[in-house]
Amino acid sequence: MEETVSKNTEEIEVEKRERAQYVKMTQKKMSRLVIGLGIPTMLSMMVTSLYNLADTAFVSRLGDSAIAAVSNLLALMSIIQAVGFTFGMGSGSIVSRLLGKRDRKGADRVASSTFAIAALCGGLITLFGLIFLTPLMKLFGSTNPETLAYAKDYAVYILISAPFMCMSFVMNNVLRAEGKAVLSMIGLVVGAVVNVGLDPLLIFVFGLGVKGAAIATCSSQVISFSVLLFMFCIRKTVVRLSVRAVAFKCKVYLDVIATGFPSFCRQILASVCTVLLMNAANAYGGDAAQAALGVVNKMFMLAFSISLGIGQGYQPVLGYNYSAKHFDRVRLAYLFTLGFSTALMAGFAALCAILAPWIMQAFSLSAQAKEIGAITLRLQCITMPLLPLNFMAGLTYQVVGNKAVASLISISRQGLFYIPSVLLLPYLFQLRGIEACQAVSDFFAFFFAIPFTLAFFKTLKKESAKAQEAPLEKEGIRDGGLEE
Repeated sequence: MEETVSKNTEEIEVEKRERAQYVKMTQKKMSRLVIGLGIPTMLSMMVTSLYNLADTAFVSRLGDSAIAAVSNLLALMSIIQAVGFTFGMGSGSIVSRLLGKRDRKGADRVASSTFAIAALCGGLITLFGLIFLTPLMKLFGSTNPETLAYAKDYAVYILISAPFMCMSFVMNNVLRAEGKAVLSMIGLVVGAVVNVGLDPLLIFVFGLGVKGAAIATCSSQVISFSVLLFMFCIRKTVVRLSVRAVAFKCKVYLDVIATGFPSFCRQILASVCTVLLMNAANAYGGDAAQAALGVVNKMFMLAFSISLGIGQGYQPVLGYNYSAKHFDRVRLAYLFTLGFSTALMAGFAALCAILAPWIMQAFSLSAQAKEIGAITLRLQCITMPLLPLNFMAGLTYQVVGNKAVASLISISRQGLFYIPSVLLLPYLFQLRGIEACQAVSDFFAFFFAIPFTLAFFKTLKKESAKAQEAPLEKEGIRDGGLEE
């Protein structure tokens, strides 16, 4: 009897939190809501990018070959992130819509099922990665013996952490989907601090070199996972993770995968682009070019984390309000998020363009690598403010459930523009072509997203008109009945 009363009390508390969260997401002033959700997410992602940069800075002291090896492994990280983002973004988008419809049990089922399948897929990545370790490292661009040895040392521990990374992506996105961005930030920041603290200790004090950097990264991922899981275990969340809620029907998993497929496309293409870029860099500039591009890619990810962080703060706002048919709020959320994100990116780009040579000086690279890196970074800064439009267009269609358009926009930046740039520009302009690839692809991706953005606003206008007419139609039917 006491156990039943306890369960009922607990259920009432969860329902209260759910109602309060629903009111917040559908009624709070839009600028405060998006900033409140977006800034913690942005900061947590920037912290993650900063600890990646710190990791790179420590490794750079071991020479260009070491930093080239770690840079080549961005392709492996992109594969793990492709799986994690597929399940994370897929479950997060569906969970935000289910919570907008007040279906908490459905949200529990999606989150729990996705958590389980993410663990399984992460384990498979570990298994196959370790079996085919050497050919994978060569495929990713680590061809000379010294670079290959460094790459294998680092990759082993990254592969071990793959299941934890995949599960963390799910928990992070579920927390953001229900509007708990601060809890998500705590998990990421704790992991980042651990990584930065362990790096110098393991690399230099214990003399483990690149292997020490990899152990630090693996440890940080496991700790971050543990902190995030703890949030769910102590019931700080609306959504619950439960073994009993895991679905045994394929439909749940297919819906998550279909919704998250644009993210999968984006990350897999990022991996392909990294492989092509690093192989081209190796052909035209050797380890120095690979090392320089690795640093610039980390800087670019720091910039992209601004757009991604604000966008993921916007995601639950869109999901809740679109499902609740508050289309005016959806339009306002889109415009405010795009403007705010673009302004931040423009400021960051201007700062990086001015400080590019000094930024490269912070890394222990050869003079040639520093020169290549400064030019590449400045070229990318030109088109950085254009990034948010393409990303937000893809994210918006993904959240509202238009999987085909979301997938098309997601593959446009890398698949339609970056890959052709990497294949063509180095052939025409050698090293200068490699340095310009990212900027050229971002320029074309911006214009590609414009018609889809305009089409979404037209759809919102139509949906808003339907929503306003529906009550009038019901009233007309009622009046007709009375007259009869």
